[in-house]
Amino acid sequence: MIYTITLQNCAFFARHGVHDEEEFLGQRFFVDAELDVDGGDALDRDSIGDTVNYGIAFSVIEEIVTGRRRYLIEALALDVAKELCRRFPNIRRAKITVRKPNAPVPGVLDYVQVSVEHFA
Repeated sequence: MIYTITLQNCAFFARHGVHDEEEFLGQRFFVDAELDVDGGDALDRDSIGDTVNYGIAFSVIEEIVTGRRRYLIEALALDVAKELCRRFPNIRRAKITVRKPNAPVPGVLDYVQVSVEHFA
């Protein structure tokens, strides 16, 4: 059995982007994680140890997003997906979406968003 855990709209302050101003000023980034998990016995046994602890998953996302600078939010999303799959071997698919509300574009928009899927 496969089930899905979703962490929606996780917010972090970070300094990703190509432009020097983005590193200097920083901005908020929003992350969604959609994790398809191999259920195994976790649900029958009602055991947190046999599933993805979403508190720890949030901490993993936070560590990566607030860590070293990436120029591309695509690369950031992929790094998050890979690390979640590494930390939780029962994740079969991690779809990570990163939103950047203050993208430096010559126009008005709510945000730029990128989604990356990684299959373990």
